[in-house]
Amino acid sequence: MEDCSVSGLYSGYEHQVQYYETDQMGCVHHSNYIRWFEEIRSDYLEYLGMGYAQMEKEGIISPVLTIEATYKSMTRYGERVNLQVRIKEYNGIRIRLEYTVTDKESGEVRCTGESSHCFLTREGKPVSLKRTKPEWNQIFCREMERQV
Repeated sequence: MEDCSVSGLYSGYEHQVQYYETDQMGCVHHSNYIRWFEEIRSDYLEYLGMGYAQMEKEGIISPVLTIEATYKSMTRYGERVNLQVRIKEYNGIRIRLEYTVTDKESGEVRCTGESSHCFLTREGKPVSLKRTKPEWNQIFCREMERQV
């Protein structure tokens, strides 16, 4: 099977900004967007039926290889944001996800970002989901097709 192509967005995850997430300037501290990316990534994997707990139970880990965020506008305490994620690239060994954080009320983009991950055994050896977990590979590919 060939590598899967670009997909659409998975959304429906909402976050209300907490006071502790803000800095002295009254806006969300930049590190929290990375945490929010992890929140929606975890939610998305659970939705797909292969959350981190399930992966670890199956002997697979998926560490972050790279992560980046581009801040577009400030988010403040009490606001609600919608988080979206999409699979940008996937080849069975690595996956790259793209994130969008928007203000729930205005729809204004607050932050965008990307993260890349690989699949490893607990011992740190690369895993090809195409070979070792073809059902998971199919889930990723089907989901990408569904989201287009």
